[in-house]
Amino acid sequence: MKKVDVILALISGEGVAWLVLGLLKGFKDIEVEAKFLGIILPIFLPILSLVALWIAALIGKKFLFIFQVAKFLLIGILATLFNLAILNFLMWVSGINRGWPYSVFIGIAFLLATAAKYWGNKFWAFEKSEMVGVGKEMTQFFVVTLVGLGINVGIASFVVNVIGPQLGASPVTWANIGAIIAAFFAAILNFLGYKFIVFKK
Repeated sequence: MKKVDVILALISGEGVAWLVLGLLKGFKDIEVEAKFLGIILPIFLPILSLVALWIAALIGKKFLFIFQVAKFLLIGILATLFNLAILNFLMWVSGINRGWPYSVFIGIAFLLATAAKYWGNKFWAFEKSEMVGVGKEMTQFFVVTLVGLGINVGIASFVVNVIGPQLGASPVTWANIGAIIAAFFAAILNFLGYKFIVFKK
């Protein structure tokens, strides 16, 4: 592993810890010991991120895509939490957590998070530092992202607006569950599209 891998793994783990803590404060129907998590997560998650990336790097010596997947997932987890933070901010400001405005909010959050993770995927996960053909690359990235956006918005809207809250979850918690389920499926499509189309070497 390079020094940049260690630094970015620690920064990503720390960022995930603080985004998780911030999001948990907004879930009134989930009781957590905030002081305990406030101490444990900022220490534990950066170490866990680094160890997981180190293991992936060892495996990646034989199968390069494993190391790429690990970095992609680390960036993706951070971007997903950033996505949820934007979504919750928009729901908090508007007081709306369902219907067509929710679909618009999830779309805005997805696009902003995806734009932020473009640079991490380009320079870190897929290590494509050259700037030749950036226009074509950005167009391909945009197309893959739009397909991912359609999958993301469609699945999240189906979970929230058609299935509706289950197992006693509040509408806000269920809106976040819908976003997480959608992000999982969009992440699979995005990795394949980024690896084999956008950042193909």
